[in-house]
Amino acid sequence: MAVEAASPETVGSDRPEPVLLTEPADGVPPVVDTPAALDAAATALAAGTGPVAVDTERASGYRYSQRAYLVQLRREGAGTVLVDPIALGGELDPLVPALAGTEWVLHAASQDLPCLAELDLRPAKLFDTELAGRLAGFERVSLGALVERMLGYRLEKGHSAADWSRRPLPQDWLVYAALDVELLTALREAMHDELVKQGKLDWALEEFEAVRTAEPAPPRAEPWRRTSGIHRVRNPRQLAAVRALWQTRDKFARERDLAPGRVLPDSSIVQAAQAGPKTEADLVALPVFGGRQQRRRASMWLQALRSARRLENDELPAPASASDGPPPTNRWADRDPDAAARLTAARAALSEIAEANQLPVENLLLPDLVRRTCWSPPEDRSLAAVTALLREKGAREWQLELTAAAIAEALKATAPAPE
Repeated sequence: MAVEAASPETVGSDRPEPVLLTEPADGVPPVVDTPAALDAAATALAAGTGPVAVDTERASGYRYSQRAYLVQLRREGAGTVLVDPIALGGELDPLVPALAGTEWVLHAASQDLPCLAELDLRPAKLFDTELAGRLAGFERVSLGALVERMLGYRLEKGHSAADWSRRPLPQDWLVYAALDVELLTALREAMHDELVKQGKLDWALEEFEAVRTAEPAPPRAEPWRRTSGIHRVRNPRQLAAVRALWQTRDKFARERDLAPGRVLPDSSIVQAAQAGPKTEADLVALPVFGGRQQRRRASMWLQALRSARRLENDELPAPASASDGPPPTNRWADRDPDAAARLTAARAALSEIAEANQLPVENLLLPDLVRRTCWSPPEDRSLAAVTALLREKGAREWQLELTAAAIAEALKATAPAPE
């Protein structure tokens, strides 16, 4: 399907009503779920031309794992391919040589690359249309918003939060999945031209490569502290109960590949930790725990709570997790007024630079990097030293060109002397 990007005069407020796209131009292909079908699909993709549009569907909110339950690919000359990695046992080896050396086009690539890597699928080159939209300064950067703005089409949406582990996959879900890659390469061309027009293509290429080569985030030291509502728990013994319930839930969910929130909501963990039920009758009297499934698991939750009560005082968790980063910024003025002054100056300068370049400030320089640099600045605050530090911490060359001088100047700020 040949799709032309919207002309500049149609991209503004006077552009015509977008065309609703409800079906792929060539129809929905059969799902590739056998080795023979996979070989045929790989051959077709290898014979195609140009970049490859790639997307995945996961079952977040339903399953513990973040594996891909469907992989969608589209390439000029090959059409759309829908691959079921579950039916194929995760063995998608024929796709590796078929896609070798090609540019992959993804939308919000950092969400899809980890589950693709689990299938041994890794791009040699990347174009991220969502990131391109951010760098172009667009306020709305969802796939649907960009397709509508740049190509003049409106995608039929509605199944992004579906349970993609379901089998067989309903036909309307497959339509949705195929449409996600139907216009992706056309969008790539339109966004490429937009970035060239704005003089930002080199910036984008650096960003795409950083996403492509990013290392997986290290596991959190104490992931249970991210339990929603834990800020209401102050007592160390109750924190131990939260930890025990969270760890028990996590083990149960992982073994059964269920999303933890479907096993037991965070709110129920916090409520049980605060209430401290000692018997099954006490536990099932609490909301949620009285449900049929939770009654069957009551002994498991009680055992977790009892293990927390048996801990010695020196085994209880600290009120807050240890952190190697700076404290919350609302405390800087009291703890280190000069650091607060440096951060204020840096933020003001970065906001001005971002506005001048029509960029989100968070894409100009990572906020965490700015905070850490202002809290613990280098002894040598010369432009060369600050540039070297920011580069070492992951800032890209285009970011350094725009921000290094401003950060170096902000690091010289001091708090006004008290009256």
